Amino acid sequence: MASLPPITNLRAFEAVARRRSFALAAAELHLTASAVSHQVARLESHLGLRLFERSAHGVRISAAGALYLSRVGGALSAIATATEDLKQGVSNSLYVHSAPSIASLWLMARLHAFAQAHPDISLTLSAAHTPSDFELGQVDVDLRYGVPNWPGLVVEPLFEERVVPLASPAFIQENRLKRPEHLLGAKLIQSNVSVVQWPDWFKAFTDKRAPDRFALRFDRAQMSLDAASQGLGVALESTTIAGRHLAERKLRPVFGLNKAIKVKAHFAVYPARHAKRPPVEAFLAWLHSEASKG
Repeated sequence: MASLPPITNLRAFEAVARRRSFALAAAELHLTASAVSHQVARLESHLGLRLFERSAHGVRISAAGALYLSRVGGALSAIATATEDLKQGVSNSLYVHSAPSIASLWLMARLHAFAQAHPDISLTLSAAHTPSDFELGQVDVDLRYGVPNWPGLVVEPLFEERVVPLASPAFIQENRLKRPEHLLGAKLIQSNVSVVQWPDWFKAFTDKRAPDRFALRFDRAQMSLDAASQGLGVALESTTIAGRHLAERKLRPVFGLNKAIKVKAHFAVYPARHAKRPPVEAFLAWLHSEASKG
């Protein structure tokens, strides 16, 4: 294994990068600012790179430092969690990473069922658009969204989704949305990360081109759905992910479900070796059971 820098140097670097201040990092670590500065300097010497740009106005992380933080920060968090688990006697730990929308809009509402079925498993859940790096050993299972192109990993689709225009009942009535062409005169909400975009939908169900401009743009399905619920426009989203909004009648399909594009875009992804762990096996079985319920 390559030579590793001292953990104290890494902790100092992570704290300064997160707090953007040597003084605040020192207070958090119960050290002097000078001691933290020396630890960061030793790490920079070990790496042969400048991790921070220092000036009279404060400290700013460098491009190299930001890249290093993206890898090291998660590793330190994993070490801290594993250490705490061991101290507390937790042996069945499970680390799941997820795309934000499925985590907040689908998974969270079901986690109580998993906890009841598996009270012996300690679950840690994180969410971000960036997929986890299994080589760092931080995550057991990743719930990813997008077009599957993850070689060397097991990729299991969770469910087939129907992507349809969704709007509040009041918005549909006020804008008299009865035919797909009527959307050309309505405010449309763009979900930038969706695998199905408005041009795809217009091509499938009209002979018109989608507008080039949108009333609102978001990088989270949660925000698109909330905006549509507030009557700010029409969102093009999955009825599976919008399940709670539909159940509470905050949204409804503008033209019913027959104007839907069907996709498989959410996946459970993991290295094959991870499936041998009992907590992972239990989680995957439960996950597919929940997904099959619709």
